Amino acid sequence: MKRKNHNNRQVELPNFCHLGVALRIALTVEAVLVAGVIARAADADAFWDGFISLSALAQPALLLTLLALCPASAWLRSRPYRQGVIAALALGAAVPAAVTQWLGPTLGGRDFVSPAGAALIAFLLGAGLLAYFNLRARALSPAITEARLQALQARIRPHFLFNSLNAVLSLVRSDPRRAEHALENMADLFRALMSNANQLVPLEDEVAITRAYLELEQLRLGERLRLVWHIDKMPSDALIPPLVIQPLVENAVYHGIEPQPAGGEISLNIYRSGDKVHVVVRNPVATEAGHHKGNRIALANIRERLLLHFDLDAQLKSEPMGAVYQVHIVIPYTRERTQPAPLRPHRR
Repeated sequence: MKRKNHNNRQVELPNFCHLGVALRIALTVEAVLVAGVIARAADADAFWDGFISLSALAQPALLLTLLALCPASAWLRSRPYRQGVIAALALGAAVPAAVTQWLGPTLGGRDFVSPAGAALIAFLLGAGLLAYFNLRARALSPAITEARLQALQARIRPHFLFNSLNAVLSLVRSDPRRAEHALENMADLFRALMSNANQLVPLEDEVAITRAYLELEQLRLGERLRLVWHIDKMPSDALIPPLVIQPLVENAVYHGIEPQPAGGEISLNIYRSGDKVHVVVRNPVATEAGHHKGNRIALANIRERLLLHFDLDAQLKSEPMGAVYQVHIVIPYTRERTQPAPLRPHRR
């Protein structure tokens, strides 16, 4: 369960299954281990001797602690914050104590630390790490996050609105039903743009918004815009940050289709592999040298939001591959709704 701090920001325990969280914990433990050995070593030989011996205890204890915290992470995060902290610290202290009790006698009688000492060190180190994760979460300011999300939403260029309106007006008399459908797509798209983009949304909703956008672009580009969807293996219930796929497709239209007189093909491949969701967008590489290359704002914003929600568990790669340009996003498959940076309520 989450609690609020004085800034109305939701505070919760980190997800111990996330690669970024585990990596930060491991690096911190290693740093403390090195500092402790340096404080006791008289020379380089003594340092390496002590480091190897102490690592024989610390590394198994660290690995088993992480393996214990990961499956317990969902339960810990569902508890009231203070209860979750106490339980996490207790678990984080019990495992190193048990490992020390188990492995201590087998390490040649080197009594660097007792089980009680290992538990105390792990408890203090765990408390410091939880305080760090708490401060790190608070540092992700709601105001900054909101500004970033709004900047991404604002990337629907104004001329897109005017072009879409002109396309709809051209259909009002000749094809009223198609014009009505286009207006519905515009309403859906701009409703999504104006909604709270601070929470994860179902993947199928993001795909629906992307379809609405592409249908509007096809009114303008006609047969020049060809689409290929590979979404048979898409996990519709997966949750992703909003406005991730649509800006990628908008870039694909602007940079890959518009500059070419004959147009081209945009392919979207969305699938699940293990515990990861993959989103792959491909478009032709523009051959027209004078076309605007863009400032990569959309990719930067998407990368920041992926980092905000999933830390190091998410990846975004963009690269030219011969005649096509590919953007490949990999995120964890999750159905747990998160709200990493809730906005402050408006005062009335």
